[in-house]
Amino acid sequence: MASLNQQQQLVIPQAWGSGSNRIGAINVQGRTPFPNVTPNNDDKSFDEQLDFDTSDDQKPGWKKFLAFVGPGFLVSLAYLDPGNLETDLQAGANHRYELLWVVLIGLIFALIIQSLAANLGVSTGKHLSELCKAEYPKHVKYCLWLLAEIAVIAADIPEVVGTAFALNILFHIPVWVGVLITGFSTLLFLGLQRYGVRKLEMLIAMLVFVMAACFFGELSYVKPPAVDVLKGMFIPKLRGQGATGDAIALLGALIMPHNLFLHSALVLSRKVPNSVRGINDACRYFLIESGIALFVAFLINVAVVSVSGTVCSAPNLSDDTKNQCSDITLNSASFMLKNVLGKSSSIVYAIALLASGQSSTITGTYAGQFIMQGFLDMKMRKWLRNLMTRCIAITPSLIVSIIGGPQGAGRLIIIASMILSFELPFALIPLLKFSSSSTKMGPHKNSIYIVIISWILGLGIIGINVYYLTTGFVDWLIHNDLPRVENVFIGIIVFPLMAVYISAVIYLTFRKDTVVTFIEPTKEDPVAQTHMENGLGYPNESLELDRLPYREDLADIPPPQ
Repeated sequence: MASLNQQQQLVIPQAWGSGSNRIGAINVQGRTPFPNVTPNNDDKSFDEQLDFDTSDDQKPGWKKFLAFVGPGFLVSLAYLDPGNLETDLQAGANHRYELLWVVLIGLIFALIIQSLAANLGVSTGKHLSELCKAEYPKHVKYCLWLLAEIAVIAADIPEVVGTAFALNILFHIPVWVGVLITGFSTLLFLGLQRYGVRKLEMLIAMLVFVMAACFFGELSYVKPPAVDVLKGMFIPKLRGQGATGDAIALLGALIMPHNLFLHSALVLSRKVPNSVRGINDACRYFLIESGIALFVAFLINVAVVSVSGTVCSAPNLSDDTKNQCSDITLNSASFMLKNVLGKSSSIVYAIALLASGQSSTITGTYAGQFIMQGFLDMKMRKWLRNLMTRCIAITPSLIVSIIGGPQGAGRLIIIASMILSFELPFALIPLLKFSSSSTKMGPHKNSIYIVIISWILGLGIIGINVYYLTTGFVDWLIHNDLPRVENVFIGIIVFPLMAVYISAVIYLTFRKDTVVTFIEPTKEDPVAQTHMENGLGYPNESLELDRLPYREDLADIPPPQ
C-alpha cells in the first residue's frame, strides 16, 4: 500500500467470521495491519486466531446454490413485462420472425451485464448507484441520478398501460379510468407482502407463466416453420419499414437500465462467505441462476414473436384479423390465443397481463428505492416511493389514453421502450468500467474476453441508438409539413441536445476511475498477503472492523424459505 496516499480514505473488505462480504471506509494513516496475529505453520491454530468460520464449506453444492436463488428470477420478471409483450407482438406482426435475432442478442447481452451487475455487488459490497456516487463529481452524479429516475419512470409506463388494458378487458372500463386505478393497485400488492412476500411472488410468477403456457400452446397449434424461425434467430436482418425502430424498441424492452442498479443491490441481501472462494462461488451461482431465469424469458419472448408472426402472416386471414394485426396492441392481442382457449382466451390473457404488470412494478419500486438511496443517501417508504413514481408515469399515460385511446396508449409503450434504449449507456458504461477495474474489483475484475465481448456489444447498441436518433430526426425534419421557420427552431434545440448526449457517452467511456475500493495487501507482510488472498480483512481491534454493520437497508429482500 506504499503507493497509496496515506491520507486517502480507502474501502476494505469486511472482516472474517461475519459471513458477509461487505466493505467499510477507514483512514489507514498510521495503522499497522495484523498487530495481534502471529502466523505459524499450524493452519488450524492460525484459523482459530482469526475466528474464521469454515462451516459453510461443508454444505452440498446444491444447497449453497439454493441460498443464492432469488435475485435473478426477480430481475427476470422485467423481461416479461407488458413492454416486452407489446414490442414482441408488434415485431412479429410487422416483420414475422426477422427480428428474433434481436431477442437472442438482447438476452445474451442481458445475461452478461446482469451477471456483471451481480459480481459488482458481491465483490465490492456496494451496488451500482453507490459506486457512481463515490466515483463521479457532484454534477455528474446528479445527472446520472436524474437519468436513472427517468428510466424507472419510462419502465413504469408499460406497466401502467398494461394494467389498464387488463382492467379494460376484464371489466370493460375505459382505458383512461384503468390508468387512474393503477395508481393504487401496486400499493395493494406491496401491502400484501406483509402476509408473505414469497407467497406473493409465487402467485405472480404462476400467473405470468399462465401467459407463457398460453403462447406455448398456441405455438404448438399454429406450428411456425422451424427453418424460418431459426433463420430469424441467427441471420440478422433489418428489412421493411420501421424495422430499425422496432429493433431498438425490442432492445429497450429487453435491456433496462434500472435492472442493472436493481440486480447489483439485490445480491447484497445474500450472505457471502468472506473469502476469495466464497466470492467466486457466489458469482458463479448468481450467473447460473440468471442464466436459467433469462433462458426461460428468452423462450417466452420467442414464443410470443413466433405466434404473432405466424398468425398475422397466415393466408386467408379474415378482415377483422388483418385489421387487428395491422395495429396490434396489448389490448387486442387476446385474439391470438382463441385457438387454444376459445372464448375464455381474453379473460386468461387479461389476468396474466395484470400479473405481469404488477410484478414488474414491484421490481421497479425496489430499483427506484436503491437508486435514490445510492445517489442521494435518501430512503423513502416503499408505498411513498411507488406512489411518487406511479403518479409521474400516470401523467403521460393518462393524457395519451384520453386523446389517442388504446392505440395511442399502445404506441406510448413503444416510445417508452425507445427511451430506455437511449438511457442505457448511462448505466451500462459505469457498470462495464467498474467491473473491469482493478481499483474496484481487485482480482475479481472481468477477464479480457468478457471485457472485449461486453464492450463490443455495449458500443454496438450505443452506436445503433445514436444512428437511429440522428437519421430518424433528420428524416422527420426533411419530410414533415411544418413551416421552415419552425423546423429551423426545432433543429436549433435538438441538434445541441444530440451533441450533449454523444459528449456525455464519450465522457463516461474515457474518464479514468479515481476512487479506490479495493486494497492490495502489502507485499512485505506475509500475513496480510495470505489473508487478503483469502478475502479476509485487516484484524485490527482498534479499528473495530471485525463486525461491520450488515446491509440492513437491503435486509427486507428476503432469502428463499
